[in-house]
Amino acid sequence: MTKPISILLCALGGEGGGVLADWLVEVALRTDYPAQATSIPGVAQRTGATTYYIEVFPQTGSQLNGQRPVLGLNPLPGRLDLLVSSELLETARQIGNGLTSAAHTSVISSSARILTTLEKMEMGDGRKDGANLRTLVAEYSRAHHIVDMARMTHDAGTVVSAVMFGCIAASGILPFARADYEAVIGHSGKSAQASLRGFALGYEAIKAQREQHNFIETVMTPAPAEPVLAVPAAVAQHFPPALQRMVSLGYARVWEYQNQAYADQYLKRLAPIFQAEKAKAQAAADTWPVTEESARWLALWMAFDDVVRVADLKSRVSREQRVRGEVKAQTQDLLKIYDHFKPGVPELAGLLPVGLANRLLRWDRARVLQGCEPWALPLKIGTHSITGMLALRLMAALKMVRPWGSRFKAEQQAITTWLQAVLHCTQTDTALGLEVARCGQLIKGYGSTNERGKDNLLHIITHLVSDPNTPSSAQTSAQQAQSVARIRQAALQDEAGQALDQALLQNGAPARPVLAQPIRWMKNPRLKT
Repeated sequence: MTKPISILLCALGGEGGGVLADWLVEVALRTDYPAQATSIPGVAQRTGATTYYIEVFPQTGSQLNGQRPVLGLNPLPGRLDLLVSSELLETARQIGNGLTSAAHTSVISSSARILTTLEKMEMGDGRKDGANLRTLVAEYSRAHHIVDMARMTHDAGTVVSAVMFGCIAASGILPFARADYEAVIGHSGKSAQASLRGFALGYEAIKAQREQHNFIETVMTPAPAEPVLAVPAAVAQHFPPALQRMVSLGYARVWEYQNQAYADQYLKRLAPIFQAEKAKAQAAADTWPVTEESARWLALWMAFDDVVRVADLKSRVSREQRVRGEVKAQTQDLLKIYDHFKPGVPELAGLLPVGLANRLLRWDRARVLQGCEPWALPLKIGTHSITGMLALRLMAALKMVRPWGSRFKAEQQAITTWLQAVLHCTQTDTALGLEVARCGQLIKGYGSTNERGKDNLLHIITHLVSDPNTPSSAQTSAQQAQSVARIRQAALQDEAGQALDQALLQNGAPARPVLAQPIRWMKNPRLKT
């Protein structure tokens, strides 16, 4: 029995998936092949793509002698001939639904990633591993092509549906000529010309892979070679080759954030931890996990986000270039960029000396206790204008006075507490030192998120590592390492910290204290008085 060719398209909102489905049906009907398309809407906020299912009967109407095939409305598990997706995780999602098979299905996917809502909600690094997604595609497909559709879309100045259309045309799944596809797009107008450019890029990408690899299962766009990282002399002098890449990246980040002296302090803070780990090594070690993890999270913590950092990033030339690329602005186009800020008392107090900062914070706290909202200053700054850019650059220049600010001093004190705990635990047991070093992952974000992570980290250090009176102090160092690992994972599970409190209690540490919150009395709008 002759079976229809089945194709499933997956596209996110605004990517032209409906247009792509219409194009495929139209090219089939123009060439006298029966075709049918259905769609299932996706969900907003990046929790699922809209899918379009298309069936094309591989015989023309004249060959059927007046008969009309009955086409299906939805894909059958394991029977897809072609799966095409504009996002790598969406490809994996459909594979997880059982729609593809290693014996029957060809897969064409973009290598692009657009983070899902669940990935962004994770307290830690919630991103799905791209290598694992590629492995899944290779395992559950007869042949697969993973290409950079996002780059081709940008280069062509079109939407990704045109690139996907070209990829489908070059796949050889459908019995149509290239000219048939291009005729559906048309040739008149700037939009059609942009779509044809995108079609051509997608077509040539798949064609080149087919010719070169002949549908081997490991076809994918090779990752660009990483540039050779220049290792500063100070790093090469004090750290072995296995650590030099990570330490050099952290060194460069801290230097760019503040100055040379701050970068030197970064190395001075790492040196005792490396020496302690080196002293505990049984033989000539080629990996130094405690120092590497400490270097990673120390660099991120020392380069904490504040209003100075935000102003610096917002006023960089690279940021304007990125925005122009995102909105596809040409050289002759006039682009206006407005940035909205709402700094509150904690952000402004962070730049003041400790005495003035505490006075300002007490004033704002008193206002909140009286039922007022925390003070904040809404700002709308046009960074395309001279005055707007000067305002941001002036704020960015305040990094010279940053070391005298209360926020800077508080961060350095907390960093010192964490590093001392890492050093002490490493001298006892490298496994315990590694877990305490990994707790630096809890410091992320800004505002209340950053403060919450910092409080969680210091609570773990104080009550699980440093306090000799807790039941956890009777544990062996290996047991303590396991306890710290479990508590760290719990802290990354939910923002409210319920899993963290439960894990603390289960491992012999007290739960976090309940923070005092003001009670606000609200007027009932239904009452006249």
